[in-house]
Amino acid sequence: MMQKAIDAHFHIWRQKDQPWLVGPMVPRIFGPYEPIRRDYPITEFLEDQKGSGVEKAVYVQTNWAKEDFEKEVAFLQKTADEIGWPHAIVGYADMTVDDVRPQIDRLMKYKLLRGVRMQLHWHETPAFRFAASADQVIDPKVRKNVARLKDYGLSFDLQLFPAQMKDGLTLVGENPETNFILTHAGMLTGMEPETTEAWKTGLRTLAAAPNFYAKLSGLGTFVHRNDPELIAYIVDNTIEILGSDRLMFGSNFPIEKLWTSHAELIKAHRAAVARHGAKAEADIFWNTAERVYRPV
Repeated sequence: MMQKAIDAHFHIWRQKDQPWLVGPMVPRIFGPYEPIRRDYPITEFLEDQKGSGVEKAVYVQTNWAKEDFEKEVAFLQKTADEIGWPHAIVGYADMTVDDVRPQIDRLMKYKLLRGVRMQLHWHETPAFRFAASADQVIDPKVRKNVARLKDYGLSFDLQLFPAQMKDGLTLVGENPETNFILTHAGMLTGMEPETTEAWKTGLRTLAAAPNFYAKLSGLGTFVHRNDPELIAYIVDNTIEILGSDRLMFGSNFPIEKLWTSHAELIKAHRAAVARHGAKAEADIFWNTAERVYRPV
């Protein structure tokens, strides 16, 4: 019997709400994205993942204009109320302001809100950069605002490259009451020995914090394809370093739709995880996301 699944990282959108999908194409870590410069509604996502065994899904913010942070969560809550999907929401809040609490207070009225993400990844390759600097993850304002999340019971989706993970441990370690979820399994950019070793070292660093989790999502980001061998490599190493009870599956749709179908994507993930046994399958496809994001 197929292990039921929670998709812990997916997106939907209306193009008009996304500045990066309306204006000229800009460098993104996943490369050219012309095919997704359009609406991607919940009905299309449900069609894409039909028959996949996915029974619940967690929406993750998609870079609306900063001032529209509440409109994004309101749109997702309304979608859930009408359609029944998503089952949990990770919204956006600007952690660089003096005090993020007024933003969080506005978001807390939406019952599916479970966490926030502000992308903090920075790389020496300009096209891979998003944060203002490599050390923004330990900026005093960011640290002060992230520390406030515990008062709301919210998690923080952490997006970092391996070179930032030592600083990442500072942020995660000083907030033991908050769950941190590393997106895209730490964004392995290539298979050169020095690159893979830096990635594994970074994961081991963050693994020291018991409130740290990681998502097996976006694994085609840098190769621009569904690569079962790469997925298996990442699954094998993240299970060895973190254990399956700190890992969860995410499709990263519709980004991954640029190069694959949801069916082929989850097939590759299921095959990689199956080699580790039934407990790993239950953890990665259901238990961890159920515990961390509490989808309805």
